[in-house]
Amino acid sequence: MATDYKEILRDLRNKIYKPVYFLAGKEPYYIDLITDFIEDKVLDESEKAFNQTVLYGLDVTVTQVIETCRRFPMMANQQVVIVREAQKMKKVDDLLVYIENPLNSTILVVAYKYEDLDKRKSLYKSLSKKGWYYESDKVPEYQIPGWIDRYLTDRGIMAGPDSSRLLSEFLGNDLGKIANELEKLIISLPKENPRITPELIEKSIGISKDYSPNELWKAIVYRDPLKAARVVNYYAGHSKKEVIPLIFPVLFSSFSRVLIFHSLKDKSDGNVVAMLKTYPGYVRDFRTAASLYSPGACMNIISLIRSYDLKAKGFGEAGSDPGDLLRELVFKIMH
Repeated sequence: MATDYKEILRDLRNKIYKPVYFLAGKEPYYIDLITDFIEDKVLDESEKAFNQTVLYGLDVTVTQVIETCRRFPMMANQQVVIVREAQKMKKVDDLLVYIENPLNSTILVVAYKYEDLDKRKSLYKSLSKKGWYYESDKVPEYQIPGWIDRYLTDRGIMAGPDSSRLLSEFLGNDLGKIANELEKLIISLPKENPRITPELIEKSIGISKDYSPNELWKAIVYRDPLKAARVVNYYAGHSKKEVIPLIFPVLFSSFSRVLIFHSLKDKSDGNVVAMLKTYPGYVRDFRTAASLYSPGACMNIISLIRSYDLKAKGFGEAGSDPGDLLRELVFKIMH
């Protein structure tokens, strides 16, 4: 079983190919990264027309995939068969017939996103035994600042801890979204001493360390309406409204964690950090929030956030001002 996407990419760059790459898991970023690399780099442009096939799970059967894989390449050493959205393909376990006897001249890539294979089934056991199965796990939110630092370091760019934390607060643990935002920032960096700072983030994206979603969350938790109003008014400004839809998921995640906190039997700091996937310094905030908001109140607030998030995206109340929606939501939460 392959455990490191970097190892897979290194082998691919060195033209060390496996007959099957079954890429599964709840984090689509690495699945797309590996799949795109194989689609773009394994075959020359002159070879792709006859030897590269991209299928989609909703449109094909396992039998059709196997038949495609058993063809021989034309005027090339290999053919590439990619099955995108493979989690939508019915009877995926029937692939075992091919996995047990693959064609060495075929590279089969199965992009099985958002799900894992059933580890009790023969398909998983066979793939894992041969090292053809890769599982892409979600990165916990509290580890995202470190992930951002590594992403930038790999590109020769530095970022202070405040910058990484600020980006993670807004973007959550959606690696694809984070990578897109980082690439936008990288383009704007000077060639000499490239460094991402909170000031650059505020200028380029509109995110301020003084008015971050976490500051709004703390204002709500500690019943500070003046601070909450300052944060809301900052983003309600015309130039900041495009950032407002990013705030709703942060509030949703925070109150969901308060709900989880209520369900914990062991509320020791270490267990709270482990179960809520949060920073040790935030445990006090969740304890305070749990003392103010009962499980029922949390569920009502989560429902409210869902509703306002949809409104901000134009569903139900098209044309509603995002700033007014955020202001109204925060008022309802605090009152």
